[in-house]
Amino acid sequence: MEQPSPTIDADKENGEEPGYAGRSPILDPGRNCWRIEHADRVAFLVDGAEYFRAFREVVKQAQRSVLIIAWDIDSRVELAREHEPDGFPFTLAAFLNSMLKRNDQLHIYVLDWDFPMLMAADREWLPLLKEEWTAHPRLHFHLDDRYPPGGSHHQKIVVVDDKVAFVGGLDLTTGRWDTPEHRPDDLRRCDLGAGPVPQPYHDIQMMVRGPIAITLGDLARERWMLATGQALDTPHVPSGPSYWPQYLSCELENAPVAIARTVPAYENQAEVREIEPLLLDAIAAAHKSIYIEAQYFTANKVVAALQRRLEDPDGPEIVIVLPVQTAGWLSQSTMDVLRERLFKQLLNADHYNRLRLYWPEVPGLDDDCVNVHSKIILIDDELLRIGSANLNNRSMGVDTECDLVIEANGEARIQNAVAAFRHRLLGEHLGKDPAEIAAVFEHEGSLIRAIECLSGPGRNLRPMQLKVTPEMDELVPDIQVIDPDQPINPDELINGFVPEEEREPARNHLTLIIVTLLVVLALAIAWRWSPLKEWINIETLTALGVELKQAPSAPFLALATFVIAGLVAFPLTVLIIVCGLVFGPLQGFLYSLVGALLSAMLTFSLGYLLGRNTVRRFAGRKLGELNRRLARRGLMTIIIVRIIPLAPFTVINMVAGASRIRFRDFVLGSAIGLLPGIIGMSVFTERLAAAIEKPNLPAFATLAVVVAILIASGWAIWRWENRRRASRLRAETD
Repeated sequence: MEQPSPTIDADKENGEEPGYAGRSPILDPGRNCWRIEHADRVAFLVDGAEYFRAFREVVKQAQRSVLIIAWDIDSRVELAREHEPDGFPFTLAAFLNSMLKRNDQLHIYVLDWDFPMLMAADREWLPLLKEEWTAHPRLHFHLDDRYPPGGSHHQKIVVVDDKVAFVGGLDLTTGRWDTPEHRPDDLRRCDLGAGPVPQPYHDIQMMVRGPIAITLGDLARERWMLATGQALDTPHVPSGPSYWPQYLSCELENAPVAIARTVPAYENQAEVREIEPLLLDAIAAAHKSIYIEAQYFTANKVVAALQRRLEDPDGPEIVIVLPVQTAGWLSQSTMDVLRERLFKQLLNADHYNRLRLYWPEVPGLDDDCVNVHSKIILIDDELLRIGSANLNNRSMGVDTECDLVIEANGEARIQNAVAAFRHRLLGEHLGKDPAEIAAVFEHEGSLIRAIECLSGPGRNLRPMQLKVTPEMDELVPDIQVIDPDQPINPDELINGFVPEEEREPARNHLTLIIVTLLVVLALAIAWRWSPLKEWINIETLTALGVELKQAPSAPFLALATFVIAGLVAFPLTVLIIVCGLVFGPLQGFLYSLVGALLSAMLTFSLGYLLGRNTVRRFAGRKLGELNRRLARRGLMTIIIVRIIPLAPFTVINMVAGASRIRFRDFVLGSAIGLLPGIIGMSVFTERLAAAIEKPNLPAFATLAVVVAILIASGWAIWRWENRRRASRLRAETD
């Protein structure tokens, strides 16, 4: 994608460059933003090291209240990596507790997204049971589960005494700390002890002081009220500290700052959709340049707006900085494929050579890359937006988001601050001083030409290369399936994949799961405290398990059991629990996953060989409709029916085989869909074995929590099934 430098005619009528005199403001409270408030100081904190330090220094001055709204948070993350001798702990929770012990008037409220179990491996395990979050009565920790299916709480907000606030893309969690140098060998990025150095991480947080912080405090308190039912008072703080760290300069003083939000419709919560129109209005208003840094790039309407500007003969230059690939194989296999479709759409519209797609190169990273996690857009020298909202569809209408926006309205000092911030970011990516960036930009009169003039060895911005093969692209469904812009309706989602006739009521499967768990728990209690202990005691069973586990043929026996059980439609849940008890959590998980996949592949092949007519008699009369759905969206259909228990395991396998779904789609979909259930069952069996071996209160408390999570998940499915059926009956009656 190497391209010649653009040629831009900057002269307009009367030989003048486009200006802003007489132009209507972009910001429109009530439509594309919530409110515009005054900030007496504004700072742009680039990368995690700067944000963590500023957060720590401001919280030291807290008098009454600290509000933390998070997508993710970890009690163990170190805020200071240079170990400044200030006498306070370095880790987050220990630091917060030390602030509470020092000031008996202070309350700290932490509201974290109640993430799904599928993401547990990357997060702090069972934070509600951690002493770091629960030991102090004035440290209030809550998991926020008030969001629609498929959504998340993605805001990253901190408000201290309604005096200072932080908003942006950074959470106070692991993997975020980094410096603008993004050194490949920087051991300070290692959060929890030894191990490989995590990839560099680039993100931005805006820090504001003044009345704007009061409004952000109101937003945070409203979130707390919706999540907990508890109303928090506005803190009344006597005059005293400045709340602004002495070492930290500010980019702006006395500036208007707007707040833009996304809030999905949920129960009695009305939809708020301000960020999407803000982005569209800002793109439409650009004269000379649009500079974007984004983690994702799959927002249809935003891309369509950029495309219109590229097709405009007098449109602006567009520079977009992204990670060369997103983090994680699943994201790379879905979101990266979706973004390349939109890359091609923009490249085809770039008739005037005004588009550049870049990724930041850091020498020495080899196969790794800088994780560009920032969510910013700069329009000319006129508008700057920093926040939590990604350039994907879900940030427009599914997840809660919060952005801060500064508009200059032609005011030179604000324009200079916006331009200086852009030059600072480009200086980081190109390894240059911001002053050099500004000088070259002034000389060239073009953002793209300035970047190309400053490109060279070392730190650099490299053109993005298209690398998704047609085969990869064919595997990934439409954007609205992977990245919807409206909350997911479970009824419509399931109806879109599997017809009614091919499903069994979810409560049947929930009943099986609950009965299985209760039977296993009853046997565990009997083995420990009844006469059965003398006949079949835990030591004997453990010895048998160890003997079987150590047998050379144990893996083959375990896998063969899954295969045979699949042929006779034996419940998969029972097999997973038994496998976990015999082989332990890690081996049990591995054998369960591989065994389930082998069983699935065998019964898939059986369905393929038997053909549609035979399987139709076995699986239902509407197989033809399921065939068409599988043909259109086979991969996602398999994922859905694995995660949500809609039909027996063996039936799904045979129907998929008879439907001639691609074998690789079937295997990949099965692997992805089976993971959450097998992980949950493996965790349950590990906790069960621990409780039997050492029957103390902590062991049984942890086991009870795991069982409660599993049953609550099943109950949620059962409740959804009842609502779906009731809704259908009402529709038929009306």
